[in-house]
Amino acid sequence: MTRYVYRFGGGVDDGGAQDKNLLGGKGANLDGMAGIGLPVPPGFTISTDMCARYYDDGENFPDSLRDEVAGGIAHIEGLTGKRFGDAGDPLLVSVRSGARVSMPGMMDTVLNLGLNDETVKGLAAASGDERFAWDSYRRFIQMYSDVVLELDHGRFEEALEIAKEDHGYVLDTDLTAADWQALVGEYKTLVLEMWGKPFPQDVHDQLWGAIGAVFGSWQSERAKVYRRLNDIPGSWGTAVNVQAMVFGNMGDTSATGVAFTRDPSTGENAYYGEFLINAQGEDVVAGIRTPQYLTKQAREAAGARPASMEEAMPGVYAQLAAVFETLEKHYRDMQDIEFTVERGKLWMLQTRSGKRTAKAALKIAVDMASEGLISREEAIARVDPMALDQLLHPTLDPDAPRDVLTKGLPASPGAASGKAVFDSDTAERMAGQGEAVILVRVETSPEDIHGMHAAKGILTARGGMTSHAAVVARGMGRPCVSGAGTLSIKGGEGVARVGTREIREGDVITIDGSTGEVMMGEVPTIQPELAGDFGTLMDWADKVRRLKVRTNAETPLDCRTARDFGAEGIGLCRTEHMFFDAARITAVRQMILADSEEGRRAALDRLLPEQRADFVEIFEVMAGLPCTIRLLDPPLHEFLPHEDAEFAEVAQAAGLDVETLRRRAAELHEFNPMLGHRGCRLGVTYPEIYEMQARAIFEAACEVAEKSGAAPVPEVMIPLVATKRELELMKAVVDKAAQAVFAERGRTIDYLVGTMIELPRAALRAGEIAEAGAFFSFGTNDLTQTTLGVSRDDAGRFLTTYVEKGIYARDPFVSIDVEGVGELIALAAERGRATRPEIKLGICGEHGGDPASIAFCEQTGLDYVSASPYRVPIARLAAAQAALKVR
Repeated sequence: MTRYVYRFGGGVDDGGAQDKNLLGGKGANLDGMAGIGLPVPPGFTISTDMCARYYDDGENFPDSLRDEVAGGIAHIEGLTGKRFGDAGDPLLVSVRSGARVSMPGMMDTVLNLGLNDETVKGLAAASGDERFAWDSYRRFIQMYSDVVLELDHGRFEEALEIAKEDHGYVLDTDLTAADWQALVGEYKTLVLEMWGKPFPQDVHDQLWGAIGAVFGSWQSERAKVYRRLNDIPGSWGTAVNVQAMVFGNMGDTSATGVAFTRDPSTGENAYYGEFLINAQGEDVVAGIRTPQYLTKQAREAAGARPASMEEAMPGVYAQLAAVFETLEKHYRDMQDIEFTVERGKLWMLQTRSGKRTAKAALKIAVDMASEGLISREEAIARVDPMALDQLLHPTLDPDAPRDVLTKGLPASPGAASGKAVFDSDTAERMAGQGEAVILVRVETSPEDIHGMHAAKGILTARGGMTSHAAVVARGMGRPCVSGAGTLSIKGGEGVARVGTREIREGDVITIDGSTGEVMMGEVPTIQPELAGDFGTLMDWADKVRRLKVRTNAETPLDCRTARDFGAEGIGLCRTEHMFFDAARITAVRQMILADSEEGRRAALDRLLPEQRADFVEIFEVMAGLPCTIRLLDPPLHEFLPHEDAEFAEVAQAAGLDVETLRRRAAELHEFNPMLGHRGCRLGVTYPEIYEMQARAIFEAACEVAEKSGAAPVPEVMIPLVATKRELELMKAVVDKAAQAVFAERGRTIDYLVGTMIELPRAALRAGEIAEAGAFFSFGTNDLTQTTLGVSRDDAGRFLTTYVEKGIYARDPFVSIDVEGVGELIALAAERGRATRPEIKLGICGEHGGDPASIAFCEQTGLDYVSASPYRVPIARLAAAQAALKVR
């Protein structure tokens, strides 16, 4: 019989291997902490295998699981001396999710389970604290009603706020035992009204309802969105952790908190966290109360008055600091920890590798390698390549004027400007229309995940440095300012107020997640400096990677940016982008609309010096490096005039009448231009176009070589080749132009002629095409389109559904479809090398900056990848990680 329940605590270690795939991250780490002797409340984990079976069986549980869960409850009862459902001294449990990777706030939790109208009296008697007991019961009803019964959470919050107003209270902690008891009555009435049935009193019904809700939350919309954004397979499932409750809300000697062993924003080797006295865990994470600092140093740096935990509870804090050291050495990574202090005793509720910003990830990885805690290779593997994107974009100019409205907590670093919006749906809609938006909320919840992803930054009035908004924003790389307490937000009215000033929906604001400042208007930015830990890790990565990293660039600025980021040449220079320049588009159109070779050559003669100047600027930046230049590729209709004034301008330049030009334009119309007269087909029918481009390339290369003494290495790429003969014809044109230029200039330079493999036929016939081509560059954008029969421009309407339904593991235009497109690439590489062993192989589509695709390129043995300039560092790190995996 398959086992689904694994116990931990009290010397029992059923999940001894601590397999995160089976127990989930939380369950494995609870088991791990118990195994090294840390104070962990006893409990048990229902495995991820059960999650898969739960859905396979129509969201039902097998009878065998009920027996296993009963055994798990008995294990907890035996260690705590309490009985589940006992009216005299009841055992209460928490029920939490735990996927194999951390998904903060995305799935459900229920605390204080086991309370009912009878056990609440027993809890009051056993604890000697009636207020604590009724507070715990109202929390349970509120949470259970939200998570399990799916009732409107806002109705319960409203009832609580009304109760506080009626008594003139400000804080939840002001309410007395009688107040909480009265509120429990109101909550039960709300449940009856909204659910149609009384609140469940049977503790076993409560438990199974909570277990089902946690498994059910794996398929919630917010969890699906988070998985899609973070490439987490839906098949993984979640585990469920059932654990004895310990209470941080039992008076002034009790507390709860969240802490990191290092600063998750900066990576500094200093404890970072928050706690609340007389509170439960959700009070800290949900931002219901603004928490206090963990350390005296952090409190003083923030100018805060309430005592830190180090000052208020020095003995327990010392124990906690020792636990931090133990956990970081045991797991060899920065840890994110949840803890509770119950009447002076410390309990550890969770540890996991902490979410961190890119800056922090770099510093932590480099520092830990320098400390000898991990190796350099492990440091390389620790940093998510895609997270580097956070570091590669501008920050606020420190010298720019700022109209500061208010200041909150610097919850996630970076800066962003955008239009203020007050709900996530609006944020997503406006971002979809190309607007930059800042999501402004009283506090965020997991339901805001889509709006947070769409926004450039997040601003909240409540919550601390470990609130939902802060943790999720750091994981996404979004700037965030939380706990801006002077901000009064009326989301329904679309307005936020600070004193006499207002922020209305649509007003542009700027937030600085590094300082906590909130400003009216847009503040100018400056480019980042990439040195220090970034430079160190990149040096380590460059020493272990095999793949070369080039860039896709066709302007001097892009080339310089890419070189600064470590690019080792150009993998794709799209020459057609140069033709759209306003100063030369008329000559381009004249060339296209000419009905004779003589007319085309006249226009091309005017374009030659312009094209040559383009290449001179690029080659000067890339002197001594390989530069793959793709000859004209797009269909001619993209360059054609549309407006009357444009036709008149071309007619005047060409000496023709407008009607003749319109007739010629109509002749060039295509029904499916993507598969029409483009690429090498243009060169075959109009070889003079490729002749001009080749001449411009070689004249520019010779000129730069004469000036600098460091010649570039042009790699002339013929696009859209399907047959060997096409490449032979175009190579002859290029070679003829090269020899003519070399004869005129009295010097030669090394160059290659190759092709872009972007058609399935070319991949299949790569062996014979390699007889004519010295290199293959896989154009994975078009190869994906032609292999899958899917238009990239139109696929957005259905690809998300395809990914959700498991038809594709990921969007094939983001990450290479390894089974289809990948097999063609591997086949072409094998056949090309069989013909020409020294053939150079690379990819130049958008996949060149995708870590998963780069890993595929390493496994396939390609020579280089090419990415957009800002993705070059991402590609360098991903290439190093890929090399380490195949060692």
